[in-house]
Amino acid sequence: MSHPTAGPSRRLFAAACAALAAAALPLGAARAQAAGKPNRVVLQVSDADPQKWTLALSNAYNVQNGVGADGVELEIVVYGPGIGMLRNGSPVADRVASAMKSGIAVVACENTMTAQKLTKRDMLPDIGYVPAGVVELMKRQQQGWAYIRP
Repeated sequence: MSHPTAGPSRRLFAAACAALAAAALPLGAARAQAAGKPNRVVLQVSDADPQKWTLALSNAYNVQNGVGADGVELEIVVYGPGIGMLRNGSPVADRVASAMKSGIAVVACENTMTAQKLTKRDMLPDIGYVPAGVVELMKRQQQGWAYIRP
């Protein structure tokens, strides 16, 4: 049997409590990420345009600044015409090196390097390599990484 005070106002109160609890769930997720489960972001750069590179690197730094460098794992996947910007002496070489020092991973597509007859000796030191840039992007998205194409 129902309690005599279990009328409409009590049901309304219970519904309000449930709504507040549901609204608090995203806060719990944010706390879980802050507790060592970083956000993960993969950026695609396939353009040889230094302005696109500046935008991509700025986006990566903005993410680091927004959630804290310890709160995010960032990877820039480079293929196609963009691969030339990872060559020694490129117009963005210094900015790419700085980004890597700040914890941003930069990986080059080996398929593109082969097609453009580039070797690892031609490339900036400390970059990483993946067999296929588009496959890397696909895998990262399947693993739940946020995808950004500046």
